[in-house]
Amino acid sequence: MTIPAMALPGVEVRRVARCGSTNSVLLAQAPAAPVLLVADEQTAGRGRRGRRWIGAPGASLSFSLARRLRRPLRELAALSLVAGVAAARALRALGAPAELKWPNDLVASGGKLGGILVETRAAGRETLAVVGIGINLRGADELSRRLRRPVASLDRFVAVGDGDFILQKIAAALMSAVDAFEAEGFEPARRDWEAMHAHAGQRVKVRLANGRSVTGVATGLGEDGALSLRTRSGIRSIRSGTVRAA
Repeated sequence: MTIPAMALPGVEVRRVARCGSTNSVLLAQAPAAPVLLVADEQTAGRGRRGRRWIGAPGASLSFSLARRLRRPLRELAALSLVAGVAAARALRALGAPAELKWPNDLVASGGKLGGILVETRAAGRETLAVVGIGINLRGADELSRRLRRPVASLDRFVAVGDGDFILQKIAAALMSAVDAFEAEGFEPARRDWEAMHAHAGQRVKVRLANGRSVTGVATGLGEDGALSLRTRSGIRSIRSGTVRAA
């Protein structure tokens, strides 16, 4: 194990050449203090709903932040949205046109640029939250052909180098955002998320967990992070589902 050439105040930074999943490693270790784990390669990276996260060595950033929180459990569903705001802010500051797709995707120019996976475990009076982020650095064309859907990579917009500078910026923004969430909850990040929403004001179709679909105009987020849709029967709050343009 080596330490990357970066530092975050109050966070132990670890780096491994290879692991199954940075989220899984930190959940198993359950660190008491904040830890950022970076993997040059993940062999079992996971996305939302158990989907596989594909990222070749040198072509993507893969890392997770473990942090213990005291926010009520009912509020933790919004943590992936908070992380999305942090990552998108950092990427925009670097010059990439990052936007957010509900609930946990980073997109740019119509293609998926990255994803966020938040997992939690009870830890006494606290909750251990692990925020995993994957960002495509290179290889958008190959990934698009392989996955048969639009994919974006950061090198289309900015110079990526070895990725460590980008990692530093995103990790620092993430830690700051989680600090703010712990202190004040989701509300401070909600308006920022809405301002970067890729589907704001657009007609979308949401496939629900039960297989049914709901179509409506995306009007923003609820206080709990639910997606608000204006449908023919009124406003509907969506708390779980897969969104695409209608």
